[in-house]
Amino acid sequence: MDEEAMLPSTAITILVVDDHFVVRSGLAASLGLEADLTVVAEAECGEEVLALYRRHRPAVVLMDFMLTGINGIGTTEQLRGEFPEAKVLIFSTFARNEEIYQAMRVGAKGYLLKTAPRTELLTAIRTVAAGNRYLPPLLTERLAERLTQSELTPREREILQLIRHGRSNKEIGATLFIAEDTVKRHVSNLMQKLQVGDRAQAVAEAVRRGLIALD
Repeated sequence: MDEEAMLPSTAITILVVDDHFVVRSGLAASLGLEADLTVVAEAECGEEVLALYRRHRPAVVLMDFMLTGINGIGTTEQLRGEFPEAKVLIFSTFARNEEIYQAMRVGAKGYLLKTAPRTELLTAIRTVAAGNRYLPPLLTERLAERLTQSELTPREREILQLIRHGRSNKEIGATLFIAEDTVKRHVSNLMQKLQVGDRAQAVAEAVRRGLIALD
């Protein structure tokens, strides 16, 4: 007989997604101690999530942000694209404004830091399983702050990344095949949006918000 068919009807089924085996197995073991929680599958990368979700249809997907290959945000977007009813709780080491915003934008039901106590993790899972959103007060503040900020365009993000690598306006123009004057205009616009006075401050603020990758 299928093990999932034997689960209590009230059990909250969970798919745990994390690319670190020790973390993933530790979470599964810890959650399994709760009478109303059952881990039905584990995934180490985003590519496994869709197949496992199709098979198990878990009540909650506990999703790490940093995954090998496609990250937790991209995985959530793909999953919700095929299964709009999927309930995803992002469980991450990072919680910068942009990361929280992007997670909620693609349909995550909650976001929690891995430093949160176990009791809060359990509360978050049960809250998300019930169809409600879960964000701790600090992350709610960060999301609210992000919502008041102007959106950077994809081109502005590209230019910011190149600025971070020390490229001049002329070098950026050559890399992106655009005029140097166009680069200057983009730099001026992104600095205004970030509310900073120079390029170094722009990079620091973009990193703080999680707008550019730390490669």
